[in-house]
This record gives sequence, structure tokens and C-alpha cells, in this order.
Amino acid sequence: MVKAILGKKLGMTQVFAENGDVIPVTVLKAGPCVVVQRKTAQKDGYEAAQLGLVELPPPKHVNKPREGHFRKAGANPVRLLREVRLGTDAGEVKVGDKVLADVFSVDDYVDVTGVSKGRGFAGVQKRHHFGGGGASHGSMFHRAPGSIGASAWPSRVLKGMKAAGHMGNARVTVRNLRVVQVLAEENTLLVEGAVPGPQGSYVVVHKAKAPHK
Repeated sequence: MVKAILGKKLGMTQVFAENGDVIPVTVLKAGPCVVVQRKTAQKDGYEAAQLGLVELPPPKHVNKPREGHFRKAGANPVRLLREVRLGTDAGEVKVGDKVLADVFSVDDYVDVTGVSKGRGFAGVQKRHHFGGGGASHGSMFHRAPGSIGASAWPSRVLKGMKAAGHMGNARVTVRNLRVVQVLAEENTLLVEGAVPGPQGSYVVVHKAKAPHK
């Protein structure tokens, strides 16, 4: 069984536990998905399945390479394709298998991967949480990064130095989110906490690699 699914972030809300606690949750439209390609250790060197997210309406335009790829699998064209690794306990997974939201259960722990919101060009205080300098008169050092290297040697800025630049719009994985509810009829998962990306963005939900309870 494939312990991963593709979906969309619908937004955030809150649910109430039996003891009255308020739990902030993210609502994810999870699936339905179909296995479009199966990769094996004998042929490809690793075990994986390529999933396609079934959406309505389907895409109007598909380029020739993808059209042949879907025709070979006997599947309808989809917008989103993602590959997920399969573990030794995956069992028999073949092209055409469906993956639905009920692959997860309540209290399972999942890792959610998405693309974070783009924030454009940002300074070091916003991007890297620098403290900044004094705000009083005559400081002349308010939101600057400070020293970025020595002048005599190596006379250059070392690679990886934290500086102002493009913030966000990057692939981010949030680990160990608990599944609060599974609405299988609506292909929906409610996971505790926040996941990266704006509303309507695509996410990949997979079984937590190192779950904690």
C-alpha cells in the first residue's frame, strides 16, 4: 500500500476535542490519486510509485510526451504528478491502483511537503530574524546585518553567509503532524497545525519518517 497522497491546502480552522480543548487544524483535499508509473529496484534501482492527482475538470492541453506517458499507463491526463518512495512493507503496488484519503487513520503522524509563500526580497531582520541595532538617535545602525567577513583574509564574503535576499517560494516539509480527522467520503484530511503554502497550493502528504508520540 502507498502511504502517501497528493492534495491541496484548503485552509485552516479549528476543531474541539472530547475534553473541550481547541485544536488548530489545516484542511487538506487529499486525493483521489492514481498510480501512473511503478518503478522497481530491478529496472530503476529503487522502489517508487508515481502518483497523479485526479481533478475536475481535467487539463485541456497536454504536451505530446505526457500524452504518451498517460496513454502507456492507461490513465487520464492530470495536472500534478509526484513520485513517492515505497518501503519494504508497501506490498504489491501496480499501475492503475487508486490511493484515497483512507490510507491514513486518526492519530497517524504525517510529513507534509509544499511550497512556501513567496515574500519577495527581504532584509536580514525579516528573513533571518536578526536583532538589529539600537533605535536611538545617532545609532546609524538600525536594520543592517553587521560584519559579513574580515578584510585582510580571506578578503571575500564566505559562501552561505546570511544576508538579505529572496525569501520564501521554497520547498518546505513540516514533520510529525497528527491526523485529527479523516473524511473519506469527501477526500479530506484534517491535520493538526499549519502546513506550508497559500490556500489552493498543492501538497504531498506522506507517512512520517520519524514519528513522535
